[in-house]
Amino acid sequence: MKAWYLLYCKPRSEVRAQQHLTMQQLETYLPMLRMEKKEKGLLVVKKQPLFPNYLFIKFDPTITSVRQLHSTRGVARLVNCREELSAIDERLISHLKYREMNEPIVVPKALANGDKVKFTDGPFADLEGVFQEQCGDKRCRILFNFLGQMQSLIVDKTSLISAVCA
Repeated sequence: MKAWYLLYCKPRSEVRAQQHLTMQQLETYLPMLRMEKKEKGLLVVKKQPLFPNYLFIKFDPTITSVRQLHSTRGVARLVNCREELSAIDERLISHLKYREMNEPIVVPKALANGDKVKFTDGPFADLEGVFQEQCGDKRCRILFNFLGQMQSLIVDKTSLISAVCA
């Protein structure tokens, strides 16, 4: 019987996985969040995954094999509990779809001195730090614990998110 399941995708490959699964006639859902960002001095609305690296898929495990899913481009693995597939309640998917259609645009607040931040990419991806100060329009100084010592680093603001939202 068809049910919703959760796939873990390779980093920043949710859309690729969704495209390849759709070509296999499988129903997918990638909840998106609309964010207002500044690019080249202009405010633009961008969509980004609500759950980075995760994608919902609806399929019948008796018809579509897990092996087929794992060999799909962009897919890392099917999320399950132990060796059994864990179906996701249809109401959760319906609720996420409803909220996605009716949610306002999220405007990220400006970072202030002492705010906790998380690196989203680069060599420090997934490490947390503390925002210290703004260094021009596009860069800022971050303080973080690295190899047991507090380090100060100037980084591009686009490689950070508030750790409260992460």
